[in-house]
Amino acid sequence: MLSQGTRVGPYEVVSSLGAGGMGEVYRARDTRLKREVAIKVLPEGFATDADRLARFQREAEVLAALNHPNIAAVYGLEEGPAVAFAADAATAPREAGHDMRAIVLELVEGDTLADLIARGPLLLTALLPIARQIADALEAAHEKGIIHRDLKPANIKVTPDGTVKVLDFGLAAMAQDPKTSNINATHSPTLTLATQAGVIMGTAAYMSPEQASGAIADKRADVWAFGVVLWEMLTGRRLFDGETVSHTLAFVLTKDPDWTALPAHTPPSIRRLLRRCLEKDRKRRLADITSARHEIDEAIVTPSSETPPPTASVSSPATWRRVFPWAIASTAVVALAGVLALWAPWKAARPSALLRMTVGLGAEASLTTGGAPASNLALSTDGKLLAFVAQKTTAGTAQMYIRRLDQLEATPLPQTENASNPFFSPNGEWIGFFADGKLKKISTNGGSAITLCDAPNGRGASWAENGTIVFAGNSTPGSGLSQIPEAGGTPITVSTPANGETLHRWPQTLMGGKAVLYTAAASAGNFDDASLVVQTIPQGNRKIVHRGGYLGRYLPSGHLLYVNNAVVFAVRFDIDRLETIGQPFPVFEGVAASIGTGAVQLAVSESGTIAYLPGAFNDNEVPIVWMDATGKTTPLRAMPTNWSNPQFSPDGTRLAFDIGDRGGGSVDIWLYDPARDTPTRLTFDPGLDAKPVWTPDGQRIVFSSSRGDKSTLNLYWQRADGTGEVQRLTESRNNQFAGSWHPSGKFLAFYEQNPQTGLDIMLLPVEGNEATGWKIGKPTAFLKSPFAEQEPMFSPDGRWLAYHSNASGPVAVYVRPFQGPGGLQQVSGNGGAFAMWSRTAPELFFITFGPPRIMVASYSMIAESFRPDKPREWAPAGYLGRPRIRPVNLHPDGKRVALGVLPDPQSLAKQDELVFVFNFFDELRRLAPGK
Repeated sequence: MLSQGTRVGPYEVVSSLGAGGMGEVYRARDTRLKREVAIKVLPEGFATDADRLARFQREAEVLAALNHPNIAAVYGLEEGPAVAFAADAATAPREAGHDMRAIVLELVEGDTLADLIARGPLLLTALLPIARQIADALEAAHEKGIIHRDLKPANIKVTPDGTVKVLDFGLAAMAQDPKTSNINATHSPTLTLATQAGVIMGTAAYMSPEQASGAIADKRADVWAFGVVLWEMLTGRRLFDGETVSHTLAFVLTKDPDWTALPAHTPPSIRRLLRRCLEKDRKRRLADITSARHEIDEAIVTPSSETPPPTASVSSPATWRRVFPWAIASTAVVALAGVLALWAPWKAARPSALLRMTVGLGAEASLTTGGAPASNLALSTDGKLLAFVAQKTTAGTAQMYIRRLDQLEATPLPQTENASNPFFSPNGEWIGFFADGKLKKISTNGGSAITLCDAPNGRGASWAENGTIVFAGNSTPGSGLSQIPEAGGTPITVSTPANGETLHRWPQTLMGGKAVLYTAAASAGNFDDASLVVQTIPQGNRKIVHRGGYLGRYLPSGHLLYVNNAVVFAVRFDIDRLETIGQPFPVFEGVAASIGTGAVQLAVSESGTIAYLPGAFNDNEVPIVWMDATGKTTPLRAMPTNWSNPQFSPDGTRLAFDIGDRGGGSVDIWLYDPARDTPTRLTFDPGLDAKPVWTPDGQRIVFSSSRGDKSTLNLYWQRADGTGEVQRLTESRNNQFAGSWHPSGKFLAFYEQNPQTGLDIMLLPVEGNEATGWKIGKPTAFLKSPFAEQEPMFSPDGRWLAYHSNASGPVAVYVRPFQGPGGLQQVSGNGGAFAMWSRTAPELFFITFGPPRIMVASYSMIAESFRPDKPREWAPAGYLGRPRIRPVNLHPDGKRVALGVLPDPQSLAKQDELVFVFNFFDELRRLAPGK
């Protein structure tokens, strides 16, 4: 045994946690990272046992291969002498012991499942979530080809927040491992063997019959042990428990379970599951633990209506809180069944009636929606907490509020200014949100906001039970979803838009974080044509589960909820097959939703409560205004429309932009002459014609269009006077977007969405003129990398190309030489995008997302190199991001821009009342029975 203060490498022993045949486990302190860990060491007597050392190494390797929230994590393998220190930590070490090998593990606090069972049978509402998490852990191990082989309550911990952690993979093996081992089988009641037939392995009371008889064990041995553990949770006693190990093994081989010992309230699905898990003939046994999870899910959603035994208990308050929503549902059903049995035994309990009510926010504030492409409502998992973003009716910036639904007043949360898109952690203790170009979180009890990572333009996030957050941190074309740990860090890419898609938004994590449901849009500006996609994490296998809608949400009732044209629809959904069942049906209409951004003021809890803002807002139709460096605005085009991508003609007399029709069915290119206040429609295709770019002579306009292939955007051009036919410039299976023309008119810089490398900058060579005709060359790659490079803009002299990229992490503006000397320069800080060159001064403009501002950087040429100055704010007013890509354009005079401005919150109608819908899941089951 190691004494307190002994060090193995940087790990200082704090206390003993236990010992067994496979090693001794200690609580230890990591002196380098200042955290507590568990270390598992081989006893001194086994330090030279080659087989023990090999098995110890294998346990570390097995744990390293498993990365799952319900399996205790491994941090590393440490080798070296155990050094004992004197009581005074400042003194030198007293002695160095023998060389030791230690596995460094996640320290899991809480009771073991054996501790909980020792207090009596568990309530269904407590044991079913525990059983499901155990099944999840085994499923993850089996998917890696790993068999635990010693699953038992003592190897399962339940943390204070109710999370299950499966421990001790010391006997785990790869499926069909042919290795043999000479193991001493005297460590009772845990017996060990190799995978070869004829040797016994495991803990006697939890062994499968094939293990007890010395046969080769596969994953069905874990299925048997799972059934034994489930039995023990239900009954409070072991399935087979003989006086000796030999007696126990004999019972395993010969005795049938006493099915009458199961509590009367055991759901039929669980009884069925136990019988299938506890088949002695493994050929008849449940073949896959995934099927066990399905049965448990059914029992959770449809709990038994019979009274549980009075001895059932779960001592941990935090465990109770974790299963509280299910406890409430179960208790309500039990109570209702009891009343009906006494009053009218011939009647069956009916689902609760749908209940709607209008509720004030509980604050002198108005919900923030105008000009903000955000879903600014969130409900906690249990439906008891409401988070919303609002602005005080008197003055001030928008910030986040939290309201407990059993209280009348909402509380503003400090350090949440400019917040958007709130979302709760699974346990309801944290709220995540976007603000100032960052993804942040804050405790529901207040305190300091914590920055998790950069997110220049947040479009929804979801916090998974496995401790990760999936989010949409950017809104530019080619943007997919990212994932980070809940503690923050460097985001990793989760999804990349496929052909026919340009961006992914509004994620919801599923299956504890193993998959994500999101909205995939062909283009911003018309989300009614978007698709709902489920994608596994991290494999990336994806499946479109519904076409035509956005903000998809899977509900525990077995339904998929989504929005189309401000109407909320539902459809039955099979979560295992990832398929809809039957036809969608409307459940309510008049929800505030934006077809242009996919944002919906709607929140759903797992308890069956929904909150939404009634009405419909349209942040798409706004006028176009001039803005100067003082922030002053004057009308440019007063008529509000759903416009995007403004670009001035080279002489500055006309403005091209695209406009989406109000029905969301098509987008076309329009030209506007401010002097005559005359708009002219240039294209008439029923699909998507967007993002116009003038040729240097002002004679033609290039744009992206889906007319050739309704699922892909390629480049076309049209004479600016409307004469002649639209001509196709490129043919590609990848989406393409025009950037800018070289001043010579011989190169068009554009960017392409490549499935392998993301967004790449391309060059299209063009020769000829209007008189002699045009020769369109073959596109070539100018900048092709694993990063997303987009919006290429030639400098007025043609020597430099500006663009924005995520090459350094957050999106930033870069400049590199087009043809000639010079190096790469980063112009903006984090969050810069959409570069614009001034033609009248050495200045490069760009925009930031959080907060939305126009910035400018002066530059100079030193020894043929581009040298930018520190960027500065050009105007103190914010702009309104438009649905389809570029929101702002600089006039050729370099003194003003065309854009949409953020609306004055004081001018918006006050939005301080929400509609709450209770018992929503019961209503869905009535309309279309799901689970």
